[in-house]
Formats: sequence, structure tokens, C-alpha cells
Amino acid sequence: MFALFDDAGKFQAGRVMSEADSSMQIELDSGKRVKVKTANVLIKFAKPAPAEVLAQGAAMAADIDVDLVWEVAPVDEFGFEDLASEYFGASPDAVQHAAMLIRLFETPHYFHRRGKGRFRKAPEDILKQALLAIERKKQQALQIEQWATDLAAGACPQPIREQLYKILFKPDKNGPEYKAVVEAAKRSQRAPLDLLKDAGAIDSPYQFHWKRFLFENFPKGTGFPPLEAPPIKDELPLASVQAFSIDDSMTTEIDDALSVQGLGTGTVTYGIHIAAPGLAIQPGSAVDQVARGRYSTVYMPGHKITMLPDEVVQRYTLLEGRDCPAVSLYVSFDEATLERKSSETRLERVPIAANLRHDQLDTVITEASLTGEAPASYAFAAELAFAFRLARHLKAQREVVRGKPENFNRPDYTFKLLGAGGENTMSDGIEPAGSEQVVIGTRQRGAPLDLIVAEAMILANSTWGGWLAELGVPGIYRSQASLQPGIKVRMGTKALPHAGMGVAQYTWATSPLRRYVDLVNQWQIVACARNGRTAALVAPFKPKDAELFSIISGFDGAYSTYNGFQSSMERYWTLRYLAQNQITELDCAVMINGLVRADTLPLVFKAIGADNLPRHSRVRVRVTGVDELTLDVHASVVARLDEAQAVEGDTEADEADEALDNAGPLTLAIDVTDADTPATPNPEA
Repeated sequence: MFALFDDAGKFQAGRVMSEADSSMQIELDSGKRVKVKTANVLIKFAKPAPAEVLAQGAAMAADIDVDLVWEVAPVDEFGFEDLASEYFGASPDAVQHAAMLIRLFETPHYFHRRGKGRFRKAPEDILKQALLAIERKKQQALQIEQWATDLAAGACPQPIREQLYKILFKPDKNGPEYKAVVEAAKRSQRAPLDLLKDAGAIDSPYQFHWKRFLFENFPKGTGFPPLEAPPIKDELPLASVQAFSIDDSMTTEIDDALSVQGLGTGTVTYGIHIAAPGLAIQPGSAVDQVARGRYSTVYMPGHKITMLPDEVVQRYTLLEGRDCPAVSLYVSFDEATLERKSSETRLERVPIAANLRHDQLDTVITEASLTGEAPASYAFAAELAFAFRLARHLKAQREVVRGKPENFNRPDYTFKLLGAGGENTMSDGIEPAGSEQVVIGTRQRGAPLDLIVAEAMILANSTWGGWLAELGVPGIYRSQASLQPGIKVRMGTKALPHAGMGVAQYTWATSPLRRYVDLVNQWQIVACARNGRTAALVAPFKPKDAELFSIISGFDGAYSTYNGFQSSMERYWTLRYLAQNQITELDCAVMINGLVRADTLPLVFKAIGADNLPRHSRVRVRVTGVDELTLDVHASVVARLDEAQAVEGDTEADEADEALDNAGPLTLAIDVTDADTPATPNPEA
């Protein structure tokens, strides 16, 4: 006697060796003996052999007309034996019984399982839905097959092109587009990015980086909804100053300006004037929601995405020739000793006498002219001379607290993109195409005009931070516990020391047109200026306000992403610069882990042969290739330019730069090991 039984959803058959009330001992063709519950035994038969029953039953099952079987099946629950008798005749044999069992079991959309060998036919409406789903899946499998074939042949189907960035970075792994790319990559044994690039899915490396950033951060585009800049309703007094701003020529969001009063009197009042959108824009308003949705202006070579629309910015920017609403900090200093005497914050209108542009004046307003060693034939010469003297004094004071001088041994790099006609793309507001001529220049860190502005902003941000804390009004602070390696700058709502800056507390409140936390802090500062000791009662944000922590979290993530994108795009244009100028060798300094830093370009990359060299060694590196898509540089050391020597370096600066370096491989979310894409469609899968 033989028996066919259900072994956890798999049908097996063998010889019955013994039988008890509730179980059987069955020997399989392999010789293995298994104990089977009697309830799991579905067919007992004397012939043919078990293997033949399974093989012939499976073959016969494929020929059974499942639609006909569904039509004749009873409405109520039934056993497979009953349907076998109905379909094959009164006395079906073991093979026919097995065939019907297998056919019913493998078509669950027609017949719902109700127990061992028991079934019930699906209602007509449910069956129709199931058949439609199967047909859709079949067509999808055929589509995946066609798309994979096209990709492997070097042609990119339009649906895949349209979902390129979703497939690579935020894929729906059940989507047919994703499955087609995985299948094509497996067949061609190529990396997905190379496959898609060669199939024409990527228009250009520049567009790849740009559109990827937009996909991840601006999925609805960079445009603004219709917005009207709210007017400032306060009756503000007119300040008796002539203020000037110092910015790059391409800056449209002019947040800050300076003024100097009282030269020659023994007491000088230094004014730091910040644009005051916070006097008009209210928390929760439409303009505020747009600003909070972006958190910051995004910068990149040749282009920027502003936090606020230009028509709003122009309403509050500190434009030359206008009396502009401002939040002003006035700090009085002894003219001879530069001892600080007092400070005061005012809400007022400030006459902006000039918008100075440092890229036009760096060669004119020099350290020599500011210190009297050379003629100073430019506007605001006396004011700038005092501001420079004060800036150096403030910097020296901070360095005492900091415990070490700030290191300005590396320059800041500037990028200018020139169109076909030689025009600067930044001035026309048009997105770069990626093929422009790039000009990379340098500005020495700590240049006089830079130092003036930087120290004035540090003075304002630290003073206002202390004032907020004194009045019990919460703000958003940046702090750093120490300069030890690994101790990072953090944002929070407590006024804590900033070791890197060398100040007791530090806020961001001087760029409210381009950074959202500055706008938030300005609201708090305005409340203090209006209400003094009672400001905590009326300020928009109260102590331990959960909304402040939400803003910090959102801003931190966005600002980090934006800075990473800016670094990536600067790296892209640096690689373009190498190609455009046919540069194949660079003099570099060795860092760690095989990294080298180019002397004359903002470029850090790995070079073969640098791993075992001491840090700060001077080497010449040959560039053998670059990949503008992954931003990789292929290079090797060809010569040592100095003798081995230990050089003390700025450890924390190196580590920060290494953390921001974008030399690593591009990280994709696509996984070619995904194995759920059938090579050929199964109509009933």
C-alpha cells in the first residue's frame, strides 16, 4: 500500500510500512522513513509507484481546465475526491486524484483552501479581481523584461529616465522600473550607474548632481508661491549714522552694515546694523512658513537658491541710498585702549550710505592703508581704520580665551562661472548648464575687510546671546565644549561657551534674510528691545518651547545637507577646472589615510603611494583620471618634494576638512542582489 501526503504544503508519496490509529510510518523512494499524521494522508493507493503518481499527476494537472472545474464545483466546501469524480468520471484512479489535488492546490485564486484536501470555490467577483491582478502582473513582468533588454542594449526607456533619481536614491523596490534596472545590471554584469549613464539616462554629470539634490530636497521645485512682503508697521526713529555694508558683488541679501561715531572724542560708538525682517514677518505667517520650509539659502558656484523670494528680500535688504529698518547694536569703546564701556540695542531706520564690495576693494583697502602705512584714498577711510583696529583687538582677546591663535594659513577659494559670451552666470540668475568655463580664485582668510565683518558679527552674536540669557528669553545658540578632537559644535537653547570662537556664548542673529535661526533669534531680540525685563512674557518662543527644538532639528539637518551639496558642487567645478586647463600634476600636502590636499586648489583626494608618508609631507601627484559623476580622482604620488620632517599642524582643522570631504564613492540605494525579479514572466505567480 502507498500513500500521498501533505508535508507542510509539499506533496510527497511513499510506501506505508505501518499504520496506527493516528499516524503512519512511510518510506520514501530515497529510503528515508517518516512519521506522518493520518490527517495529512490524502490518497491511499496500490498502484502505480509513488514517484509515477507524483510525476503523472503533475503533468495531468497542467491539462485540467481550471475554468471548467470552477464552473462545476459546488458552492459549498468540498473535497478534491468529489471534484475528481465529477471531472474524470465515477471512479478516478490515483493519478487522477493526484492531478485534481495538485491543480486545486496551485490555483488559490480559483479555490480557497479550507483544510487538508478541502476547498471552496472563490466568489465570482473576487475571482475576477484576482485574474485581473494576475494579468497585470504578467504584463508587468513582460514590461520589466523589455525594459531590462533595452537597458542592456544601451537604450533607456522613458519611464526609467523619469524615475532615475528615485530608482537610485529612494527606490520603491517593488516598482517595475527598479526591477528592470536590477535585472539589466545582473544580465550585463555592470554597475547600475555605469549602465544608466551609457544608456543615456544621465544627461550630464552636472545635471545628475543638481537634479539629485532637487529630488531629495526640493521635490516640488525651487519656485515660490505668490507672496507679498508684509510692511513694517512700527514708527521707527531715524538713526544719526551713515552706515556701510561689506559684501561680495553677487550678494543680494544684504543682512548687515556697520557705522562708526565719535572718532576723536575719546569714546567711539561702533554700530552693527542688521536687516529687520522680524519686524514684519510674523511666526506662522505665509512668509514664515516658506522660510521655515527651506531653513537657509543654498549656495553653490554660479547659482543659489534663496530662502526667501527676491521681492521679499528686496523689501528688507540694506540697500544703498535707503533708510532701512534695522535691529542695531551700539557698543561703546574707549578710543585709546579699546576697552568696552557699554552696549545698547535699538529698533530704528538706518541710512545706508554705501554697499561696499570686497571683491572690488580687497586690493584697495589693504592692511597698509588701514594702519596708515599707505595712503587711504577711499570712502569711510577713518571708519574702516578704526573698525580694523578694533577687529584685531577683539580677535586677540578671543584667542586668549581660545588658548591658541586661529589658523588662516589656507586661502578661501572663489568660483566664477563664465558663459559662452564671457558673462558671469551668477549675475543673470540662470541655472548653470555644467559646461561653463570655471575660474577659481583665492582670497586669503583673515583679509582686512573679512576680518572687520567677521569680528563685528561675532561681537553682535555673542552680545545678543548674553542679553537674551540675562533677560531669561530663550534663543538658539551654537556652543562647543572644547577644542579637543571630536568635540563638535552643537546647537541648543542654552547660553554655553563656544571654545572655537573664544566667547562665553554665541547665537546666530546677523543673517535673518538667509538663515532661519537668525530670523527666529531676531524675533526674540526684538521682544527684548521692546519690553526689556518683561520680554520673556511676550517673546514668540518661551523657555523649553518644543517648537524651538523642532526648529533646531530641522535647521541642523537642512544646513548640513546644503553645506554638503555646496562642497560637492565646488568639487565638481574643481574637477572641471583640471580638465579645462589640462592639469595633470599637482603639488600637494599629505594628510592621513592616503589623502592629499592640493596646494592651489580646493581639492582633497586619495593618491596611491601617500599612505605611508608622514603627515604634512610635500609631494607631487600625477592625476590619471577623474570621474565627474562620482567625483572621484585617480592619482598617484610621483615625487617627494621635501625631506621627512615632523610638522605641527592644525589637527582640528584637518579633521574638519576630512569630515567634509566628498571624495568617497557615491552611495546608491539600488541593490543588484535583489532577487525577486523573474527573468521570464509566470502568468500565475
